[in-house]
Amino acid sequence: MIEPGDHLNWWVDSSYAIHPDMCSHSGIIMMLGKGVMYSFSCKQKLNTKSSTEAELVVIDDAMVQVLWMQHFLAAQVEYIPMATIYQDNKSTILLAENGRASSSNQMRHLNVRYYFITDQIKKGHMKVAICPMQEMIADLFTKPL
Repeated sequence: MIEPGDHLNWWVDSSYAIHPDMCSHSGIIMMLGKGVMYSFSCKQKLNTKSSTEAELVVIDDAMVQVLWMQHFLAAQVEYIPMATIYQDNKSTILLAENGRASSSNQMRHLNVRYYFITDQIKKGHMKVAICPMQEMIADLFTKPL
């Protein structure tokens, strides 16, 4: 059942380097109230050096839909103040929230992605929260068919 809520809740997860070409796989789920409004599963387009980077890529991939859904609901006279993205990797959450302060020179290739995420968090459009691995429902979508 779909019910109105005061938050958009997103679960994003990835499975690191599981494809033959060592690309990771992303899973994204958005719920509003009790119903799933959006789900997505795909192979990531770039190789990453760690599971933390793969998780950051899936957050960035979800950002387009997160922001679009906020604008769509606002246009429907349904103001949603903030989206919550649930993530099961604490290092990824630190990168998303703190940007350069939590990164090293080895992450230069992902600068644009995590600065965009950090900027959206600072503007109050979204927040990233920890979700225990056993409760990560997007994990269902991180396995290729």
